[in-house]
Amino acid sequence: MHEVSIEPICRYSFDTQKVVTDYPPHLHNANKKLVYSIACPTGCTHNGRMVFSHWRSMPLPQSFSAASYPTEIEAREDLFGYEPTSEGSGIVEWYLNFADPDPFCAYGGPLLAQDEMQVAEHPALGSLREALLDSNIALWTEQEGEPTPVLIMGVERCCAIATEPNASQGRPQGLYGNNFARASAEAIERATTPIRPPTITNIIAMAAPSGGSGIYSLEQIDFILRTAFTGFSAARIESSRTLTQPPFMVVHTGFWGCGAFGGNRILMALLQLLAAHLARVDRLVFHHLIDHNAFSDALRIFKDLTSGGEQLQIAKLLTGVHAMGFQWGFSNGT
Repeated sequence: MHEVSIEPICRYSFDTQKVVTDYPPHLHNANKKLVYSIACPTGCTHNGRMVFSHWRSMPLPQSFSAASYPTEIEAREDLFGYEPTSEGSGIVEWYLNFADPDPFCAYGGPLLAQDEMQVAEHPALGSLREALLDSNIALWTEQEGEPTPVLIMGVERCCAIATEPNASQGRPQGLYGNNFARASAEAIERATTPIRPPTITNIIAMAAPSGGSGIYSLEQIDFILRTAFTGFSAARIESSRTLTQPPFMVVHTGFWGCGAFGGNRILMALLQLLAAHLARVDRLVFHHLIDHNAFSDALRIFKDLTSGGEQLQIAKLLTGVHAMGFQWGFSNGT
């Protein structure tokens, strides 16, 4: 793949302060408004620019060798921490948004799933969505049956929300999912910590397939891999665009598509491992708080499939994955 010849569908740069001022987020839930007031109190200022880019599906390479572009794999038993990267380190970090095909579409409502939580902690994303909609700029992460990931560089993280269960803090069931709307204002205040000054996050928004049942088809497996490959490859292009030296690129992910979309955890992890190697991601950080065994199984299968060191035909590899008979799971309702 010759990255220099690949261009996004569109790329726009937005002044964060202007976007937040001109397009205040549309928040319909009292707890979301409370989080926003903590993250962005009256009179606060925003700095920097957000770069929005939208990408068409990229074709998979015909073959690859895992030994040619080895990707470091790091497993963490936690949620995204969005730890800031030292300036001048040469490291560019990206975090997945487990997007709906219409990303950030429910940010103002009562739910706090992964997408909504990311917007709550990065409130300028809500304003960015409103600005894009007002300008008739499409932000769909899937169009005409093809993956079209969206990337946002340089968005401020203005607060951190503790979602784990803590009865002493007024959240015995935690705050994730539908528990957020049921929580008291006092519990929301205790759980929300402002970040001053804000840290900066880069986001890859890409939608996994949903609504499947039975055994994954070969077409579904191919679609998932192309989606992740396109998102990760686009992140590499964006990471390198303004730098004189190639960066060390890190992608943070987890069980993408395995909550409300009902994806198979082992398969979704396995295909992301493969996509990271194909896209020459330097390090893939997999946050597996809910299921260490599923990630371990995925990593073992990946190593088994690629252990020989020879050039592997992608079509043959996907046929082998399909033959394993991975089954769809069930939506968790969030």
